[in-house]
Amino acid sequence: MLNILVAEDDLRILRLISDFLKNDNYNVYQATNGKEALDIFKKEKISLVILDIMMPIYDGWHVCKEIRKESDIPILILTAKDSDSDELFGFDSGADEYISKPFNPVLLLARVKNLLKRIEVQKQIKKNSDEKQKTNLLNYEDISLDVDNKLMIINNETIELKPKEYDLIVLFIKNKGRLFERENLLDLVWGYDYLGDPRTLDTHINRLRNKLGEKSYLLKTVRGFGYKFGGE
Repeated sequence: MLNILVAEDDLRILRLISDFLKNDNYNVYQATNGKEALDIFKKEKISLVILDIMMPIYDGWHVCKEIRKESDIPILILTAKDSDSDELFGFDSGADEYISKPFNPVLLLARVKNLLKRIEVQKQIKKNSDEKQKTNLLNYEDISLDVDNKLMIINNETIELKPKEYDLIVLFIKNKGRLFERENLLDLVWGYDYLGDPRTLDTHINRLRNKLGEKSYLLKTVRGFGYKFGGE
C-alpha cells in the first residue's frame, strides 16, 4: 500500500481528499500546516504529496522546495490561486501537477494515479537500462569487456582489441578454466572452413597476452595441448 501525504489546512477538504484516497486503497498521512507536512515527510516513506499553498507556518511553496532538496517523488499542488504565473511558479518550485480549487475529487484521484504510474514507468525504464548495462559487461577478476564497443578494460584502463583478439578473450572468459586444444580454438574463432596458417592463433594469443599486461598470467599455455584462461 502506497503512502500519500495530504497537506491542507481546510479540514473539510482534507477529509474529502483523504476519504477518496483511502477508498482507493492508499494509506493517507494528514498535515494541516507546512511544518507538520515536512515532519511527516522526513519520518515516513511517502510516495506522493498533495500540497495546499496557503498553509500556516510554512506555505506550500516552501514545503515543495524543501522536499525537492531530498526527493523526486511526485508533488501535486492544490491551490485557490489559478493564474498562469502562479502555475508556472509551482512548476519552477518542483511541482509535477497543479490543480486549482474548486476541484473534482475524481479528477484529483485520476491525476494521482497518473503521477504514480509515470513514476513506476520511469523506474522500470531505469531498471531495464541498468540490467542492459550489466548484461553488456563481461567481467572476470579486474578484467571487464565492453560487449557493445568491443573494448577490454583492466583497472579502469581501456584497451582496444583486434576482432579476433576480442573473440578469443570473450571465449576464454565465458569458459574460464577450460582447456582448449589449438584446433578447437581455430574452429571456434576462425571457423571450420579456415584454411590459413594455424600459427596465426599463436600470434593472436601472444598479442592478447601482451595487452592483458599484469593479467597476462591468466592466459596459460599448456604444452602439447593448447590454452586455458584462469581457473586452477
